[in-house]
Amino acid sequence: MYNGKKLPMIGLGTFGSDHMSNDNIQKAVKYSIESGYRLIDCARVYYNEGSVGKAIKACIKEGTVTRKDLLVISKLANQDHSNVEFACKRTLKDLQLDYLDIYMIHWPMPNCHPPGCGVDSLDPDAVPWSIDRYIKTWNAMEALVKKGLVKQIACSNMSISKLKDLLKVCKIKPVANEFEAHPCFQNTKLMNFCVKNDILPIAYCPIGSPNRPGRDRTDEDEVDVEEPVVKRIAERLNIHPATVCVKWAAQRGTIPIPMSANPRNILANIESVCSDPLTKKEMRDMKTCEKNSRLIKGQVFMWVGSNGWQDLWK
Repeated sequence: MYNGKKLPMIGLGTFGSDHMSNDNIQKAVKYSIESGYRLIDCARVYYNEGSVGKAIKACIKEGTVTRKDLLVISKLANQDHSNVEFACKRTLKDLQLDYLDIYMIHWPMPNCHPPGCGVDSLDPDAVPWSIDRYIKTWNAMEALVKKGLVKQIACSNMSISKLKDLLKVCKIKPVANEFEAHPCFQNTKLMNFCVKNDILPIAYCPIGSPNRPGRDRTDEDEVDVEEPVVKRIAERLNIHPATVCVKWAAQRGTIPIPMSANPRNILANIESVCSDPLTKKEMRDMKTCEKNSRLIKGQVFMWVGSNGWQDLWK
């Protein structure tokens, strides 16, 4: 991080509310920590922070880790942009923690959708991007740092233009930006901008999010693990193509946060960043997987007058 502190090379994502029970999330987090994971990525709107908190508490109580060993991320929900401190304290209560290592604004706009909704669900009060609106929320996030409730603050789903707007007016610079990145949607320009500006790039959907909600699926979506280059590398290393995606993500300089409740996959993902690297040629070959195939399009966050989900990412 720009303050000199280090982050793990990989983390565990916890978005599973659309297809996984909270009990399974709790087991996955506990097993992950026992297996060596130290970064846990959470969010209020995953509706499972209570279960994540139970797993963290159990691991600390059993002596597997201390609180200082862990780096816990959570995110401010869209509906809480004007109620930042209350939302943070609620998350801390659910996670059974005294502080967060990183607290992010989950989406640039305060546009909401109900859990499990379809692609046509739109917030009647949805609004377009406004730096004047966002900076008010960011200033409230900055206040959390001064009060000791969070160590660092960060962004999520922010484009280059939005980050440029924020960097001009913020007092505390975002330590990270979490965004979609995988072989078929490499998001290289955004990653490079973050690196150039000392903003850590954290990659969600690193294997292409095969369990993403139905609202985020279209017939045009690419399947990363079926890419010939990915399959060829997997065959050479005798690993699953999904593991190649995670290995590539870490090797190119992002911090991947794959989500799995399968013990075998949890181990394979963390082992991937500590074992045989891709060759220089393979890293070059992986660039050919780029299809500009964004999977999390965010249709449910559109507003009246928008020209489609692409407007979200300008």
